[in-house]
Amino acid sequence: MSLNPATVNPTTVDSAPTISVIIPVHNGGESFQRCLASLSRFLPPDTEVIVVVDGGTDRSKVWAQQFGAKVLQFPSAGGPARARNAGAEIAAGEVLLFLDADVAIHANTIEQVRTIFQHQPTLAALIGSYDDAPGAPNFLSQYKNLFHHYTHQTGSEVASTFWGACGAIRRAIFLEVGGFDPRYRYPSVEDIELGYRLKQAGYSIRLAKTVQVKHLKRWQPISLLKAEFFYRALPWTELLWRDRQFVNDLNLKTSSRVSLILTYSLLLFGLAAFWWSGAMILALGCGMMLLTINFPVYQFFQNKRGFWFACQTVFWHWLYFLYGGLAFAIGTIRYHLLTKSAFPTQSFRGQDI
Repeated sequence: MSLNPATVNPTTVDSAPTISVIIPVHNGGESFQRCLASLSRFLPPDTEVIVVVDGGTDRSKVWAQQFGAKVLQFPSAGGPARARNAGAEIAAGEVLLFLDADVAIHANTIEQVRTIFQHQPTLAALIGSYDDAPGAPNFLSQYKNLFHHYTHQTGSEVASTFWGACGAIRRAIFLEVGGFDPRYRYPSVEDIELGYRLKQAGYSIRLAKTVQVKHLKRWQPISLLKAEFFYRALPWTELLWRDRQFVNDLNLKTSSRVSLILTYSLLLFGLAAFWWSGAMILALGCGMMLLTINFPVYQFFQNKRGFWFACQTVFWHWLYFLYGGLAFAIGTIRYHLLTKSAFPTQSFRGQDI
């Protein structure tokens, strides 16, 4: 879709657009301080920064003010969707660059965004990627963020969704489509939902693989599983059914769907082996097919962190298929039987995920 002339400022085509960086934060802690430090180091002098403090009890507001950002504050948490919308309302930039409070930008991150929008005047939005050097050193954080990096680096540049951790959009278009859905009260799939609306409206989204940020979050097993299952997979399933966006890209690639089936087959055959010895052969066959289909993923991990690291990722990768499949089944039932008329629903209280 070509952008509506009334939607795009004519200067966008001829000159570099102005950018407003918008960061929602609850209790940002050390990660938010590192986020601000990266902006202090790499922020171009003409770039506006807006921090929206979404409730919280730490010193995030003070840190943002000391940095020199424009600061908005809500007395109680209402979610990053509402916070980002509030920032967009007062932004002066032609392009809104949304960043999470637990990411650090690189030296060229913002200039890359500016250049892409300058040279592609019909582009509505873009999303970036985590880099391949996550901030937290523990295994689970390294695995999860490297897997996210791999997923984006191997995805289609013609994107089908948006991403709030590092995503940019022309302000006029953001306001035209209504921004993020504030009914998402906690960090969830509000960014994906916005991307689906953009695509339905005919706008283009680009996955710019060289626009990268460093994710600083430290993942632990409980926080990871809680976030992945309750705040991503379940509501994303309902969103998929609502918008019928079963595209072959990113986390929805055909190889991932086949892997999900194989993982559950492996589990069922493994259990059946207690009663039927022949089932063990079938389980081993499923395991070998899983390893073969996902060999590029494990090869990527080996290249980045070594053989032993890659071996450890197999368990978490297969567990990812298991809880993803379970979430899809539950989300499908919830959508068709319970929440179809009251979408979106989030019955689980969120944390800083």
